[in-house]
Amino acid sequence: MAIYVYETIPQKKGQKPRRFEVEQKMSDDALSHDPKTGLPCKRIIVGGSGFVTHGASILSMNVKSGRR
Repeated sequence: MAIYVYETIPQKKGQKPRRFEVEQKMSDDALSHDPKTGLPCKRIIVGGSGFVTHGASILSMNVKSGRR
């Protein structure tokens, strides 16, 4: 299960959006309303973690030794 970040869409001028997280399956549809307040909401894309390796990459292993 993935955790998605949502933000409410303000309906009045000066109203601040509320951010919240929801645990959902990747196959589930995105929420259209905040379950707590009932306001319309949208899914927010935030930076995540990635898999980082150090050292030689697989692509560099295929290069002939004369071309390095």
